Amino acid sequence: MVTFVDIYEESLNKSGEELCGDKVKIFRTDSKASIVLSDGLGSGVKANILSTLTTEIISTMLKADIPLKDVIDTVLNTLPICKIRKIAYATFTIIEIDLKTNKFKVINFDNPPIFFVKNGRIQFLKYDIIEILNKKITFTEGQLDRGDFLAAISDGVLYAGMGVTLNFGWGWDEIANYLEGILITHSVSAKNIVSEIINKTYSLYKGNIGDDATVVGVYLRKRNGLILFSGPPTDSSKDNFYVKKVLDFDGKRVICGGTTANIVATYLGEVVETLIPTMTKEVPPIGRLSEVDLITEGIITISKCIEYLKESDGEISRLPFKIDGAVMLAKELLRADYIYFLIGLSINSYYQNPLLPKNISIRKNLILELAEILKDKHKEIKIEYC
Repeated sequence: MVTFVDIYEESLNKSGEELCGDKVKIFRTDSKASIVLSDGLGSGVKANILSTLTTEIISTMLKADIPLKDVIDTVLNTLPICKIRKIAYATFTIIEIDLKTNKFKVINFDNPPIFFVKNGRIQFLKYDIIEILNKKITFTEGQLDRGDFLAAISDGVLYAGMGVTLNFGWGWDEIANYLEGILITHSVSAKNIVSEIINKTYSLYKGNIGDDATVVGVYLRKRNGLILFSGPPTDSSKDNFYVKKVLDFDGKRVICGGTTANIVATYLGEVVETLIPTMTKEVPPIGRLSEVDLITEGIITISKCIEYLKESDGEISRLPFKIDGAVMLAKELLRADYIYFLIGLSINSYYQNPLLPKNISIRKNLILELAEILKDKHKEIKIEYC
């Protein structure tokens, strides 16, 4: 069974501050996923700038495959030291996950220890401490299996509830116990787990957030795949080959485009059923075939879907509360972890801009824009042209 490294982060700003002093940077390559969490000293604009600087330096160097020791050395040499408190202006946690083996390593500088939950129970990992520029850095390694959860937090999470009825904050052990409860009873995604912790943190602060609080979580679970077939292939003799590829896909199957849908219908020996009640002034109706999860019109619907994704910032709960093909397409894409675009390049002259070179189709450009939006939401993307 194909697994997916599900990553999600969420923050609370200190009360009265427009900017969060914590910063998280997440990026993936074909071989690894990397997470950088930085907590800037203080709060507001200054803390935001410092944490942003820290995450950008680290992530840029990691993308260039620079050795971790050199990355840490560069960051510690770059960050200034507070003259009063004699500490660095920003702390950081780095998590790297090998996407082939699901092995992980964590490098931590002055942030709270990580949380690692396996089989519903907190695991205490061995760690090594080394000194770089007189700063203690901890190194931890481990193995993620399906159902495991790994999390890093900023210290604002630990401070939740401090001073309330002699409470000294929501300690590491209390958070660990709370995580165990979530993982044992109900865990569907990294977002669900992280949001539970953030909501509990907010309630302990009683709405008066005393410090920026961030949780970034990694949850290994079954991958939700989706294939999107749009546009007839340039070689019509291969229509059946590509339709079979769609129907053999292990996951959701989506068709965008009337001509494309008819190609699939012919293969199945069916006729596309048009669902007129789903038609709106802006978006054509969806269709139905027995082996396909969603059928929409092509160019217009994809364009509207992109608009909805931008307006909602990729949050399902912020999509328009209505039923049309573009909303339904956006929901399916956001629910998927891995999206395989199978794009036919036979150009429909009705949609082709005569001022563009003949080899540039509106459909192809829309798919590229859509793919970039989804990559920003940490989706795994593959595009095949046919």
